[in-house]
Amino acid sequence: MRSILRRFTAVLAAATLLALPVAAIAQSSAPPAGPAAAPSVPMAGPDAQAQRQRAQPGNNAPVWRGVNSDMEHTTTLPRHEGGRLIQREGERWRQLRNGPVTQLGGWALIVVVIAIGAFYAIRGQMKLHGPKTGRVVERFTIVERTVHWSMAISFVLLAVTGLALLFGKHVVVPVLGHGVFSWIAAASKLVHNYIGPLFSVCVLIGFLTFVRDNIPNRGDLVWVKAAGGLFNGTHVPSHRFNAGEKTWFWGGLFVLGIAVSVSGFVLDFPNFEQTRAQMQLAWTVHAIGALLFVLAACGHIYMGTVGVEGAYRAMKTGYVDETWAREHHEWWYDDVASGRIPAQRCAAPGPAGTPDRAQPV
Repeated sequence: MRSILRRFTAVLAAATLLALPVAAIAQSSAPPAGPAAAPSVPMAGPDAQAQRQRAQPGNNAPVWRGVNSDMEHTTTLPRHEGGRLIQREGERWRQLRNGPVTQLGGWALIVVVIAIGAFYAIRGQMKLHGPKTGRVVERFTIVERTVHWSMAISFVLLAVTGLALLFGKHVVVPVLGHGVFSWIAAASKLVHNYIGPLFSVCVLIGFLTFVRDNIPNRGDLVWVKAAGGLFNGTHVPSHRFNAGEKTWFWGGLFVLGIAVSVSGFVLDFPNFEQTRAQMQLAWTVHAIGALLFVLAACGHIYMGTVGVEGAYRAMKTGYVDETWAREHHEWWYDDVASGRIPAQRCAAPGPAGTPDRAQPV
């Protein structure tokens, strides 16, 4: 047994001595390692892939480097960036969408809702200071109310579906799961895509309908200086629309309406050779503009429903009490009372229970 071990040890030692020169020769002939060494295989291209397959069968790294290089390749569908298989800017857009836009937009919505709730808890509803007379003034015609409600209903549908698509995976998925959210997302996308163009048409008609009474004038400065009496309840005269309503008209309906409509059409009809970069820019404008639109609309909806007594009735029936008209839009009421503006502009009767209408005095 001892003789066998001695022989095995001798053979192992001899093999080690013979292997050392071979290893030294191989090491001296190998290229130097380190970052300064030139790669032995090109980064991309069919030649690089062929060489890589001979050296490492099954390794497709050169192909994917080429795919992810923003280079234009040859495909059977070369139009609409068909040869650009991967757009690396898309990852930066995804981070912008899931990062600042979603996070800041979500917090802004929460802050606005809390602020409106706190304002209502402290200030309460803005009541009329004097008793109602029972006589009504026509504030909105049937055409104006139809235009307004068309904009309002389409806007609410777009807001709900848009928020579901933007915040759904953060709010719906943890509560209802991925399966339910997939149905909500598919339905929201369908509704959003079809209602969007309708809303744009309604915005255009709404602008033409109300622009005449929303031209800024010097009297608006009186309302702005007193903040419309929102905080101290003071009476501030104004024409048919006050400075706050005009700000909503020009900033919301006009500026944001154009922004979300134009960017929405770019996204809704992607068959006019828009590039992916243009679509990503359009989405960014659309999302930010829509979030600002929703934030401003929260204040508008609040003032038009529970914030101001009688405001909702004006858009529901078209008529307001004479006291309401005098306290909220005194200069407009003076024009109605003096006959400069007709007290009745449509043939539709007034609301039930209020047959008497304000007459020129």
